[in-house]
Amino acid sequence: QVQLVESGGGLVQAGTSLRLSCAATGRTSMRYAMGWFRQAPGKEREFVAAISASGYTTSYANFVKARFTISRDNGENTVYLQMNSLKPEDTATYYCAAGRQVSVPKEEYEYNYWGQGTQVTVSS
Repeated sequence: QVQLVESGGGLVQAGTSLRLSCAATGRTSMRYAMGWFRQAPGKEREFVAAISASGYTTSYANFVKARFTISRDNGENTVYLQMNSLKPEDTATYYCAAGRQVSVPKEEYEYNYWGQGTQVTVSS
């Protein structure tokens, strides 16, 4: 089992930055691909970014390219999502997920473990 805990969310103004963190505990000796998803009120959860177990490969949703960066520190069992130039439409609950994949999964069903989420609210 792997437990994931997100942090770093908050209320910010448009154009500013936030860095989300996701700390993994439990069976972290096994390397997992990690992903970030988000869900806005009244909308389905959507893929944001993913990083391979090695950290060498990343993938992003088109709507966050060049603004968000996913990274990981395997020594600290933590994955990050640096979010720059935030927009009001980025307002959502952001979820971290871990999957037993060798690459960068983009679908929810490819992930085995999920965190509880952290709220990001961007005001205009």
